Amino acid sequence: WLTSDNMHHQWLLLAACFWVIFMFMVASKFITLTFKDPDGYGAKQEPLILTAVTKVEEVHVPEEKHWPEEFQPTGKAFSGNLIHQPLVHMERLELLRNVCRDTALRDLSHTAVSKFVLDRIFVCDKHKILFCQTPKVGNTQWKKVLIVLNGAFSSIEDIPENIVHDHEKNGLPRLSSFSDSEIKKRLNLYFKFFIVRDPFERLISAFKDKFVHNPRFEPWYRHEIAPGIIRKYRKNRTETKGLQFEDFVRYLGDPNHRWLDVQFGDHIIHWVTYVELCAPCEITYSVIGHHETLEDDAPYILKAAGIDHLVSYPTIPPGITVYNRTKVERYFSGISKRDIRRLYARFEGDFKLFGYREPDFLLN
Repeated sequence: WLTSDNMHHQWLLLAACFWVIFMFMVASKFITLTFKDPDGYGAKQEPLILTAVTKVEEVHVPEEKHWPEEFQPTGKAFSGNLIHQPLVHMERLELLRNVCRDTALRDLSHTAVSKFVLDRIFVCDKHKILFCQTPKVGNTQWKKVLIVLNGAFSSIEDIPENIVHDHEKNGLPRLSSFSDSEIKKRLNLYFKFFIVRDPFERLISAFKDKFVHNPRFEPWYRHEIAPGIIRKYRKNRTETKGLQFEDFVRYLGDPNHRWLDVQFGDHIIHWVTYVELCAPCEITYSVIGHHETLEDDAPYILKAAGIDHLVSYPTIPPGITVYNRTKVERYFSGISKRDIRRLYARFEGDFKLFGYREPDFLLN
């Protein structure tokens, strides 16, 4: 009888131990689920991301602004909280601000917000967006996006190619078409962006497009502008071949190039600096996209502007945005160091403002 009673107590003690272990496991699981990193459950990421910023010395978070109802921004970038932007875009804007404050580069980084600049900026009032056109950086596609957003066409595929740059038919107004007060409102309140690419590669693209391929609907580049450059800058006047890249570089690097620019009119937009086109030190842009990272930047811009659910950026052919170092070096291989240095001196502001490295062939 005693043996049976002892075994009974042992079984009760064993059961009690199992029960305690089971309750401890349940409690442990509960504690783990309660204090687990909330980001894994779709919770909002806390601003700890700032600790990862290594290149930005100080992040300034502006006070939240209250806009008039008629100019209420739709873009997420106007949340008043810079920590929600990817670091790469924060760093680009911080670099821009720092270079703009560099007094040694003031003449290369600052320009007046003139009619020439306002003519480059296209307006989408419906979604409160301003886009500054920087030719030879995939701007045609962005204009198509804005044309659709403005309601002139229902989709990008419906836009005829001959309409895109016809500003009387594409429903895309320029900022210069508004009154001074309306211009200021839009510059202060709208989402603003533009795209850049390596400055020298952009010049090669402009040269190839306008003077080598030379579209039939733009005959003035080959028949008026090219002869003007050749007469002024070609060393061997007996040569009869068309405009060469060397002639083009010599013209662009000439400190007195403006007397020809005046004759060429607005056609110079394909090769003047980003500073002259968009006044990035005078206008506070929301985002600066880079052609080299357009596959990532285009969706980000659409989302930041609050329009990613309305339109998509057209498909980018593989490899078309990749910087082609070999091509750049080949084009500049026959150019004198003196002419290259003079060219760089003119475009140095663009290189510094947007983080492009000085070409290796200038350092050798």
